[in-house]
Amino acid sequence: MSEERSLNFIEEIVEEDIREGKHGGRVLTRFPPEPNGYLHIGHAKSICLNFGLANKYGGKTNLRFDDTNPVKEDTEYVDSIKADVKWLGFDWAEELYASDYFDKLYEFAVELIKKGLAYVDDSTAEEIAAQKGTPTEPGVGNAYRNRSVEENLQLFAEMKDGKYADGEKVLRAKVDLASPNMHLRDPLMYRIRHAHHHRTGDKWCIYPMYDFAHGQSDAIEEITHSVCTLEFIPHRALYDWFIEKLDLFDSHQYEFARLNMTYTVMSKRKLLQLVDEGHVEDWDDPRMPTISGMRRRGYPAAAIREFCERIGVAKRENMIDLSLLEFCVREQLNKSAWRRMAVLDPIKLVITDYPEDKTEIFSVENNPEAEGGDGKRDIPFSREVWIEREDFMEVPPKKFFRLGVGLMVRLKGAYIVKCHDFVKDADGNVTEVHCTHIPESQSGNDTSGINVKGTIHWVSVPHAKTAEVRQYERLFKVEDPSNEDGDFKEYLNPDSLQIIETAYIEPDLMNAEAGTAIQFMRKGYFTLDKHSTADKLVFNRTVTLKDGWGFKG
Repeated sequence: MSEERSLNFIEEIVEEDIREGKHGGRVLTRFPPEPNGYLHIGHAKSICLNFGLANKYGGKTNLRFDDTNPVKEDTEYVDSIKADVKWLGFDWAEELYASDYFDKLYEFAVELIKKGLAYVDDSTAEEIAAQKGTPTEPGVGNAYRNRSVEENLQLFAEMKDGKYADGEKVLRAKVDLASPNMHLRDPLMYRIRHAHHHRTGDKWCIYPMYDFAHGQSDAIEEITHSVCTLEFIPHRALYDWFIEKLDLFDSHQYEFARLNMTYTVMSKRKLLQLVDEGHVEDWDDPRMPTISGMRRRGYPAAAIREFCERIGVAKRENMIDLSLLEFCVREQLNKSAWRRMAVLDPIKLVITDYPEDKTEIFSVENNPEAEGGDGKRDIPFSREVWIEREDFMEVPPKKFFRLGVGLMVRLKGAYIVKCHDFVKDADGNVTEVHCTHIPESQSGNDTSGINVKGTIHWVSVPHAKTAEVRQYERLFKVEDPSNEDGDFKEYLNPDSLQIIETAYIEPDLMNAEAGTAIQFMRKGYFTLDKHSTADKLVFNRTVTLKDGWGFKG
């Protein structure tokens, strides 16, 4: 956005810290995803915020993977996350993992045991939940809470050595069972998981819980501003408690409102369901709100950054209209996308007074909206061209500025033609439109003096290439599928993907590469899909030319 904007509340905090010389005026943030799925547009907001803060104030950002749950994590997700952050335009200072600190975290846990601030509990998960009480009733201790330091040290070492089965014991912090904050009622620090870890292999069979690993990892790295979403507000007291009791670097947590967007689900669990149950092709299905899905659909990274800038950083949850993201996408693509002609629902137009063996080459601008121009390309023209079926009507109404008997229209970059006849098949479907052309009306050299109100796109029949075109719509048919009754999958849009198996495209499109932004004139913005081959091009619709859902930028 070109206009100046006011500081968001986190920027105000950072600037105050810099003025006061806190942490020596240094700014170090981190983006800490768990590698248990692909990143989505909500993560993009966090990425832009954390990296944006560092960039603005001369600091750095670490990429740290919160890999403390080996059951759900995989190197596939690690690789996809790194690719997404890079694609969005950001570079991290250090690539780190919570697993880098497993030895240190174990030492921290031993230190808390020695201070009488942690104990091994043999209770089941159900028993622990019951003992914690309710928001209106305090929790109650159990016999394990009174174990001696020596016994706890021995049991915890035995947990580490693999003596016990999953769920047989846990390590808990001894905080305050009467605290109004349920997260402070002796939270779990370690659980037993005999599972292979994607980085540490089988070295560990105990793994730290998020609340124990996260703050200490921040402190080890000396993160100055640990930014997370609002649901972590109740965790902040525990974050501070661990740092205080272990006398670590005073990292501090700040919370902002996460992104909620219409016609979308953001839960990794729900997105995984869509993938596993075959409702979408994969994590990078162009209908998915994942960053990889948006990339494959043709969303520019700059548009996503602009969207995150526009929605801002707030302290209160709200719902952002998906149309705003689509508006940002159009704004970017209008300036950068190739202009090309493609006919998606073809009928043949025959110019009856044009020589059968003649071919002309017309020069047409690639993108008249591009700054400084974007050059021109050559388009072959012949006696027969494909046009869109919707550009002809047997009985056209008034103010129909396309083709019908007696009507004239300009073929983009070529001639004005006038319809005089059409042909139907046995089922009554129009198969050919017959026209004559006005030779003096060639675009760029028009001396005919004739003005027409309509211009349509076309593709020369003998020169046309074919492609499959996938037209994507919103994945859900309701604004907030997660907030509706029943299974969220009941609200999937059955028309979210429509496939046109044979569209006709101008031959220059054979030069397109995967990810190239293209405007099919009058039809929308498209990009070449990664599954395209030399024998079969596949184009994904990125977004329509105009918003059909009501947003006004």
